Amino acid sequence: MKLTKRGLLAAGLAVGLNAALPAWAAEIGDDGLHKEPWMRDTFKDLREDLAEANAEGKRLAVMVEQRGCIYCKKMHEEIYPDPWVSDYISENFFVVQLNLHGNDSATDFDGEEMEQSAMMRKWGILFTPTVLFFPEEVPEGVPAPQAAVAMMPGAFGKQTTYDMFVWVNEKRYLLDNGEDFQRYHARKISERNNQ
Repeated sequence: MKLTKRGLLAAGLAVGLNAALPAWAAEIGDDGLHKEPWMRDTFKDLREDLAEANAEGKRLAVMVEQRGCIYCKKMHEEIYPDPWVSDYISENFFVVQLNLHGNDSATDFDGEEMEQSAMMRKWGILFTPTVLFFPEEVPEGVPAPQAAVAMMPGAFGKQTTYDMFVWVNEKRYLLDNGEDFQRYHARKISERNNQ
């Protein structure tokens, strides 16, 4: 097979572009969403996911994302690849991903099954990424937004993301010391700066 100069140039350019992609570039699934090794592929039945998370001694977190989301991309390319963040999430959380515009079905804690896009409308989710964190037990008939112990709407830096996952995992939302997440996060920043 004879390659022309144009063909050689195109082949060289393609190889060069592929080599230029960072090794940490997030994998994209068939649904167009970024994938992490610690995300679970489940039937998207939140009661079952909660039971499985509890069986593993982990906390359930649901990440709502969408195809083409630049803020989701930022999280998957700049924040989640950091071992400080990803190792903590992997060790302590059972993470399920839902699609803001998804056609696949999911089942809410209240037992209602619907397309993920309809569920996101029901939950009032407007922005991606949004992470919802859940307690170990959810009362019957309660939908996810009312059951969540915390919600992280948007893309944040490494320290904020890490601190939110720690704050939830340590159940600091139950403490009666007046240290809500913002005060906890400010204290952790100060402690890290003083080290």
